Amino acid sequence: MESEIRSLNTVLEQKVEERTHALADTNVALEEEITRRREMEDQIRAALNEKTLLLREVHHRVKNNLQIIISLSNLQLRQIEDPKMRQVMAETQNRVRAMALVHEKLYKSETLSDIDLAEYVRFLTSQLFAYYETDSRKVTLKTEIGKITLPINTAIPLGLIINELVSNALKHAFPDGRAGSLFILARREDKTINLVVEDTGIGIPADLEWRNTQSLGLKLVISLVNQLDGTIDLDRTRGTAFTMVLKVKE
Repeated sequence: MESEIRSLNTVLEQKVEERTHALADTNVALEEEITRRREMEDQIRAALNEKTLLLREVHHRVKNNLQIIISLSNLQLRQIEDPKMRQVMAETQNRVRAMALVHEKLYKSETLSDIDLAEYVRFLTSQLFAYYETDSRKVTLKTEIGKITLPINTAIPLGLIINELVSNALKHAFPDGRAGSLFILARREDKTINLVVEDTGIGIPADLEWRNTQSLGLKLVISLVNQLDGTIDLDRTRGTAFTMVLKVKE
């Protein structure tokens, strides 16, 4: 009886020892796997950080290159005497500034891929009011823009659209110091943006075929709306109101 018990104990001890060795081997394998995964995570994190730095540098350099273009055009502008040519050059500069502002906002954003539309519009319109020397006490600006973030493929054409329509309003809608207001509304619904740019100025002439006009600004707006697979309509009932439905391009 005692010999059987000793035999069973021996067998049990052997099994316990075998299991202990197996568990030890498993623990070693698990530790090695954990170490390997941590190293992989560190490599991925380092690669993402490097990509983020590179992307931030790209936006910074693009913005700087656009600023160089503006500076060069300023030098050219000083040599132009024709008022119409000077205006064309200055308006081109404003378009470049609108694009540079997108890259500046992307450079400063956390994601590097989306910009806050409300903040962008605030900076863009302040630049335009300053350029056209518009008295904000006479021509008031109201914006109604929700919490909307946009990728660069949508932000640049949308920014140019707003730049053109606000520029047109400040140039033509309020002659001889006329008072009035500008209104910009933007709302996002899933993959579309509803955009309204409206002013209470003198309005676009009723006989003007605005879809077929020779105005470079309106031609550019229509082209950009098409680029965003959108639609655009004009209401001349009280001043000028452009209403657009635009698709968000990721």
